[in-house]
Amino acid sequence: MNQIFTVVGMTCGHCEKAVTKAVLALDGQAKLVIDRTQNTVQVDSEKPREALAQAIADEGYRVSD
Repeated sequence: MNQIFTVVGMTCGHCEKAVTKAVLALDGQAKLVIDRTQNTVQVDSEKPREALAQAIADEGYRVSD
C-alpha cells in the first residue's frame, strides 16, 4: 500500500537516512521516496499508517496529516 506523509523538519541527507532507517526497522521490505523540498515521504508498505507515522515521529520529526 502506497502512503504519503508530510514530515516537518527534514533538512538534510542525515534526516533522510534517519527516516529511512526508522521505516525499514519497522518494515524491512518497505520502499521509500523522500522529497525534502516538498516535505514528503512516500512509503510503499503493508504496515499500518499509524505505525509508520510513529516510527518517523520517534526519530524526532513531526508528521502531519
